[in-house]
Amino acid sequence: MGPGPLAVTMGDPAGIGPEITTKAWLALRDTPYRFFVIADPGLYPNIALLDRPEQAAARFADALPVLPIDSPAAKAGKPDAGLAGPILKSIKYALRFAENGQAAGIITNPIAKHVLYEAGFSHPGHTEFLADLTNTPLPVMMLSARDLNVALVTIHMALKDVANSICAVSVINTARILDQALRRDFGISSPRIAMCGLNPHAGENGALGDEEQNILIPAAQTLRAEGINITNPKPADTMFHAEAREEYDAALAMYHDQGLIPVKSLDFHGGVNTTLGLPVIRTSPDHGTAFDIAGKDIARPDSLIAAIKQAAHMAACRKQYDAGHA
Repeated sequence: MGPGPLAVTMGDPAGIGPEITTKAWLALRDTPYRFFVIADPGLYPNIALLDRPEQAAARFADALPVLPIDSPAAKAGKPDAGLAGPILKSIKYALRFAENGQAAGIITNPIAKHVLYEAGFSHPGHTEFLADLTNTPLPVMMLSARDLNVALVTIHMALKDVANSICAVSVINTARILDQALRRDFGISSPRIAMCGLNPHAGENGALGDEEQNILIPAAQTLRAEGINITNPKPADTMFHAEAREEYDAALAMYHDQGLIPVKSLDFHGGVNTTLGLPVIRTSPDHGTAFDIAGKDIARPDSLIAAIKQAAHMAACRKQYDAGHA
């Protein structure tokens, strides 16, 4: 399972984070998975207060372990910029525990970026915030659902800007990080990566765009020369059906919706967002705060449960990999 329990952040307490955290604990309390949440204790009905993360495992079966932080009272479904401080403090504490080995990894509950922006937050999201805190030059977003893993070369940008943002350096660096993560964090000794084309039909030999010919194919050739098993760009519309997924361990998508549509179509409720390239393990549910259903007891915890399980799997794989490569 990996060293130590997993740290779950509070997320936006006005959203569904508190509800799905409680439901995840109820679903996992009798399993080997162990986690604690860094949050306002008043958000949860049955808790065990912690002084330090090491206490979580012994208390997990009886109550949700909470490492308390001070926070104004949140109202379900009512986002409040006054909660930004505790939301960010929870993330920073989780990162600190993961960096010093008190937590095996981080699972971040959903945040609402527009709420944080009102309080002066300047990052596009969790991924970029954690990268800044850890001095990570290139965080890579990977989405997972069932047997599908998709990493993204570009993340949060307008579609009209994607083509000009794709270059050989970004493709090569993203693929390198993906390959290393598959080896270290997923236990795949010889990863197979399938590259998506940027254009329809992967450019059709330049008839529908020249990015494949000028950027993606040369990048793939460079990566293969380094020993990375990656395909030339493939038409994205043929890459994600069941038979195609058997041919690779992860796909490398060029832009956000190219990767997220197949993931969410395959398992809308159980997808996981993982940040690769960080010095710590970080996963999150692949959905937002859902303010519209907060407090109604109808939110599904599937994605958070999957994120917890994936983080635990990654921690175990990383521990084994590092022991073998010390």
